[in-house]
Amino acid sequence: MTGAADRWQRLAQRLPRDKADTLLLLGAAVLVLAPHFAHLPLWTSAAVCATLLWRAAITWLGKRMPPLWLLLPLSMLAMAGVYHSFHTLLGRDAGVAMLALLLAFKLLEMHARRDLFVVIFLSLFLLLTTFFYSQTMLTALSMLATLAVLLTAQLTFQYTGQVPPLRRRLRTAGHVMLLAAPLALLLFVAFPRIQGPLWGLPGDARAGRSGMSDSMAPGNVSSLAMSDEVAFRVRFLDPRPDQAQLYWRGIVLGDYDGRTWTRVPRRRGARRDVQLQARGPAVRHQVTLEPTGKRWLFALELTEPDLDLPGYLAASSEQAEYFATAPINERLRYDAVAHLDYRIEANAPPPDLARWLALPSGFNPRTLALAATLRQPQAADSVRAVLALFRNAPFFYTLQPPLLGRDAVDQFLFDTRAGFCEHYAGAFVVLMRAMQVPARVVTGYQGGEYNPVDGYVTVRQSDAHAWAEVWLDGQGWRRVDPTAAVAPERIAHNLARALPQNTLFGLGPLLALQNDPTSWLARLRFSMAAMNNAWNQWVLDYNPDRQRSFLEELSAALFQWRSMAGLALATALALLLRQRGRQRRADPLERLYQAFCRQQARHGYVRRPDEGPMAYAARLRGMPASKEKHAAMDEFLTMVSALRYGRAHPATHAASLKTLHTLLPQCR
Repeated sequence: MTGAADRWQRLAQRLPRDKADTLLLLGAAVLVLAPHFAHLPLWTSAAVCATLLWRAAITWLGKRMPPLWLLLPLSMLAMAGVYHSFHTLLGRDAGVAMLALLLAFKLLEMHARRDLFVVIFLSLFLLLTTFFYSQTMLTALSMLATLAVLLTAQLTFQYTGQVPPLRRRLRTAGHVMLLAAPLALLLFVAFPRIQGPLWGLPGDARAGRSGMSDSMAPGNVSSLAMSDEVAFRVRFLDPRPDQAQLYWRGIVLGDYDGRTWTRVPRRRGARRDVQLQARGPAVRHQVTLEPTGKRWLFALELTEPDLDLPGYLAASSEQAEYFATAPINERLRYDAVAHLDYRIEANAPPPDLARWLALPSGFNPRTLALAATLRQPQAADSVRAVLALFRNAPFFYTLQPPLLGRDAVDQFLFDTRAGFCEHYAGAFVVLMRAMQVPARVVTGYQGGEYNPVDGYVTVRQSDAHAWAEVWLDGQGWRRVDPTAAVAPERIAHNLARALPQNTLFGLGPLLALQNDPTSWLARLRFSMAAMNNAWNQWVLDYNPDRQRSFLEELSAALFQWRSMAGLALATALALLLRQRGRQRRADPLERLYQAFCRQQARHGYVRRPDEGPMAYAARLRGMPASKEKHAAMDEFLTMVSALRYGRAHPATHAASLKTLHTLLPQCR
C-alpha cells in the first residue's frame, strides 16, 4: 500500500493537479465498481470498463469532455439494455446495474464541483450495495479500504493551495474514519435492529442450496461429500463427546420403492411427540445453522424435543426429527440438550412397527435369499451377522461407486461391493426388514472438525452421512452404522482419512498437512475459520434477540456498579468544588477584579471573555463619567494587569491589594 502510494505520488508530481486529482477519483471508482463485475451482465461490465478507460484517456490527453448530445443517447441505450437483461428497472440486480452505469457516465459529465460530490455520493451508495451480494469479513475489509480511498479523493479536491503528499491525505482519511468509528459502533450496538442479518440477505440466501434432502438414492449423499460448504457450527457448553459419538440427526426415511428412500407419510391423528427415555448425562450445545431454504434442523443424537428457535416455531415428529414450521432462509442459532444414552419408542406396539418392515415386491431376490441364510432367532444376533458380512467380505468405501440398475441392492451386495454410506445404510435396512426386524434409514451428518482457536465444531456438507436404526425388543430404536464396519476411519476421524488419496484428486499430501493440527497450514486455517465464525456470530447475526440480550447484560453490569460509580462521581465533584472554592478564596485579586467587572456591567460595559484588563480599560475610557472615576478605573486596571502578569514582591503585592480595595468604591 505504501509502495503504491509512493509511485502514485511520483506520478502525480509530474502531472498537473487537475489530472492527478481526476485520476485518483477514477481509481476510487474502479475500486467501488470492481466487486460488482462478478454478478453484473457481461455487457454491463464491458460498458463500464470502456467508459472508465474513455474518461482516463480524456484526462491523460487533455481532451474535451463528450457533448451532451452524445452522452444522452448512450445512457438511454444503456438503460434499455438493463431493461432487456432484467425485464425491469426495479429490484436489486437491475438497480445495481443502473447505478454502475450511471456512475461511469457521470464521470464523463463532470463540469463543476457539484458534479464531483454527485460522483462521490453515487460511489458511496454503490459501495453499500456490495453487501447485497457478500457479507464476509474479507468483503467488509475491502470496503473499508475503498472508503478510505474515496475519502482521500474527496479531501484532495478541497485543498486550495499546495496539496499534501498522498500518504498524508490517506492518513487524514483514516483519521476521519477513526473519529467516526465510535459513533458507528454505538449505532450498531444500540440502534433498534430489524429481523434478519446485516443489510438483509445475500443474493443466494433463498436460492437452491446444497444440503440434506428428504429422500435418498444411491449417489445423493456422496455428491454432498464433495462440497466444503459449512452446514452448521456447534459450541458445546458441556464436555465435547468423542468424534465417534458426533451423530447429527436429521431426517428419518422409511418408504422404499426399490431405488429411493423417502419419509413415511404422517398418519392422520398420529402422535407428534418423541417418546424419549434419556438415561445418560445431558450434553448442552448451541447450533448455528446456515441458511438452507428448508425446514430441517440438526442436533446431536438424541436431542430433547423442546427447541427454542428465535423467529421460528419448532416442531418434532415421533421419529425424533426436528424441523421449523417455515423454511430457514437466514442463519439460525438455537440451544439443544442431548443424551448420548437413550431409548426411543421402547414400548412401541406392533401396529406401529409394521410400516418399518415393508419392502417392495419383485426387487432384489438375491438379497432376500441372503437374508434368509443370515437370519438368527434374536434380532440383535441378526444385526451382528450382517455387520460381520460387511466387515469380512471385500467391500470398499468410495465416493465414486459404479452405477446400479433395477435391483440396486443385489448388484451392490453381490457384484460391485463398492459404495458410499447411503449404499451400506440402505442395503443394511433392506436385509433387516427381510429378516423381519423393524429398521429405517437416518440421514444427517457425522463428525465435524474441532477448532482449538474458538472451541467450535464445524460440520460441513462433506460430513453428510447415512446410518440405520433397528428396533429391538425392550430397547427401542438403536443406532447401527454399517459404514463403521467397512470404513471405521470415517467414523473415528473424518472422510479424508477413510478414502484413498487418489479418490481425492491427488491432494492427499496437502490434505494430510492441513489435517495435522500441529502444522502451520492447519493453524492458519483454524485462525481464519475462527475469525469468520466470530464475524458471523457477532456482526451478521446481531439480531433483535441478541441485541436485547446484550443490552440487558450490559444494563445489569452497569446497575451493579451504579452505586459505586455514583459515590465515586459525587466524591470527585465534591473535591473539585472544594478545590475551586479554595482557589477562589486564595486569590483575592480575582475577587476584586470580578467585583470591578460587575460594577461596570451595571453601567452597560460588560467585559468580553477575550478582553484583558488594558483592553477593557481602553474601552471604558469612552464611558460618560467624571475625570476622577476615569482616573480611578485606569489606575485600578493598570494595577490589576501588573499584579496578574508581573512579578511583584509579596510585600508590594499586599500593599497593592490594599490600594485596590481603596480604589474599588471610587469606580462605581
